[in-house]
Amino acid sequence: MSEAERERLFLENAATTSAGTRSVSGTEALLSALGEIVAMDSPVYCPGVTELEKAAAPLFPVRVDDYAAAAVTVEEVFGGIAETGTLVCSSEGGRAVQAGLLPAHHVAIVRRGRIFDTLDDFFAALSGAPPTNLTLVTGPSRTADIELTLAIGVHGPERLDIILF
Repeated sequence: MSEAERERLFLENAATTSAGTRSVSGTEALLSALGEIVAMDSPVYCPGVTELEKAAAPLFPVRVDDYAAAAVTVEEVFGGIAETGTLVCSSEGGRAVQAGLLPAHHVAIVRRGRIFDTLDDFFAALSGAPPTNLTLVTGPSRTADIELTLAIGVHGPERLDIILF
């Protein structure tokens, strides 16, 4: 599969799961997209670990140091799986994988070169042992375990936005 096909499939499949999706090129376009997606009066957790997170962090006037106090997490995630539109969040480098699961809104930045065709391709690409923790996220949280009635946001964020960078 070509890179363009992989990106298209990833975004299409993520949108099918009710995730908001955008594709941007360049830091200015990323910051513009974040400005449209994130309410600027919301408490935002942005770890500021990666270069993209460092560029994004100053955009948010209400930043919190603890994801438990955030309404929104904005973070660069490890990668994505095109086949299912799934995000791969990793504990690599001491990152808290739960940071994208606790706040009501998760904004995930995915680099184009970190999208894998399938889950098998992702695991095949790992060199050595996988990170201690991996979380696979496919769309906003949903469950139907309460009288078989669909509920959004019970076991994780009720809103998920993915920005392909």
